[in-house]
Amino acid sequence: MTDAMTDGQPPLLTGDGRDGMMGPYGSRLLHGWYATGGAADLNEHLGRYGPPPSPRSADAVDRLVRAVEDAGLTGRGGAAFPTGRKLRTVAGGRGTAVVVANGMESEPASRKDEMLLDLAPHLVLDGAALAAAAVGADVAHLCLPRTRQDQARALREAVEERQRRGLDTVPVMVHELPHHYVSSEETSLVRWLNGGDARPLATPPRPFEKGVGRRPTLIDNVETLAHLALIARYGHGWFRSAGRPDAAGTTLVTLSGALRTPGVYEVPMGRPIGEVLDVAGGASEPLGSILLGGFFGSWLPVDQALRVPFAKQDLASLGAGPGAGVFVALPARACGLAEAARVLGYLAAQSARQCGPCRLGLPAVAADFADLAWGSPDPRLRERLEARVGLLAGRGACRHPDGVSRFAATALRVFAHDARHHLSLGPCAAAGHEPVLPVPDTVVPDEREWR
Repeated sequence: MTDAMTDGQPPLLTGDGRDGMMGPYGSRLLHGWYATGGAADLNEHLGRYGPPPSPRSADAVDRLVRAVEDAGLTGRGGAAFPTGRKLRTVAGGRGTAVVVANGMESEPASRKDEMLLDLAPHLVLDGAALAAAAVGADVAHLCLPRTRQDQARALREAVEERQRRGLDTVPVMVHELPHHYVSSEETSLVRWLNGGDARPLATPPRPFEKGVGRRPTLIDNVETLAHLALIARYGHGWFRSAGRPDAAGTTLVTLSGALRTPGVYEVPMGRPIGEVLDVAGGASEPLGSILLGGFFGSWLPVDQALRVPFAKQDLASLGAGPGAGVFVALPARACGLAEAARVLGYLAAQSARQCGPCRLGLPAVAADFADLAWGSPDPRLRERLEARVGLLAGRGACRHPDGVSRFAATALRVFAHDARHHLSLGPCAAAGHEPVLPVPDTVVPDEREWR
């Protein structure tokens, strides 16, 4: 490992490839890092991959989009929507399109996008340029959180160097947005780029219909765009040589918790979760559960989770999804109720406060969970909490209450035994232990901080 654990978050970098960790998938997104142990500047990038394709004719654009469709690339930001279908939809919209590269990564347990932009920025910028060509856009926006000012400065310099060398046909603008949990939602980016707050908008219309400047807008996670850049060079068959037919390619994952070498890794889609954790050296102590997908994700019992393939279709049967590739291995000694209560307190504070579920429902659920984790025994609490959690999903102005509902409901299910103990006897000894999950300070954003 190259980086120690800092502020409760997983390390930013993975092994350098000189210790047997390279494997067959180091030749993809992390090829440069595995080859050199360092970030790639433009000369290194061009020497490794060559200049990006420049699809100028209608036939060339169609071939690019078909390659993405045939590759089976899906979004790596959380929704796992087919990228080729999104390209065609935006390209078929009315008016000149806009491209937005989403590098906000507001999920506290994820580091993959930050790492990718540090190590392989030109793969992301290649992907943004190719996406612009595919949808007929005349501008691309790269959105980052304001907390990463050094990275934003480096990316602006990278964009300027590419412009001097004539690599991109559309301008790329780097923006620094407020760093709140819901500010990475796609409609939050649109609202901010249109001069408003970085808070979600009610839909419809969706951004692909009317987004930035009320124009058709393609919004893709930065990892998705980097994969697109490699598919454009090497083709759909190469991309599908990793993964499985219904879950193609590789993906970046952030592995943390009770693992021997936590960090960011590149793994094939469709591998059992136990094998994914083995990439980080496996468990460092007995595990009790896995949080998959981060703070909007699902808790899974460890004996069930390890055998399940990391693929959308398999996870759906458990009420889970791949999300943004976040895995937190919770040790058996930890109190899952206390871990969940800390997360729910943070998510309640981070809501946009634009609707009843966010203003009233989330704080109520967070308070109930805090009572469940640390309060006095109360047999009636479980019934009240389940009722409140059940009222969240599908009622918000955005999907924030949906994610909170899923997280809370799976916590109640997976930690049911602990809940019975807490409700009858009071908090367990582990409830007061040091947290495992990287929960930021629970602070309600000032109204001015959304802009």
